[in-house]
Amino acid sequence: MNLPELEKQLRDEGFRNTYVWEDGPDRRYSDHTHPVETAHIILDGEMTVTVHGQSATYRAGERCDVPAKTTHAARMGPAGCRYLIGEK
Repeated sequence: MNLPELEKQLRDEGFRNTYVWEDGPDRRYSDHTHPVETAHIILDGEMTVTVHGQSATYRAGERCDVPAKTTHAARMGPAGCRYLIGEK
């Protein structure tokens, strides 16, 4: 994966702020919201996101978008997760 290209893609879609974040194995985030729409492009590892009781697991190369003010939870995989975040 080409990080500069992914960052450009997000900026072209209107995501003003982009950065790489990394979480350790099995890291969990309980229900929370963000004031802005977020995009998460998985670079390494995996992340399971739960929205409205529905869970989906995302792996390297996959993308998860979460609308602004949407309650969600996240759990990282056994190897952790490194991902590119975009914020509108």
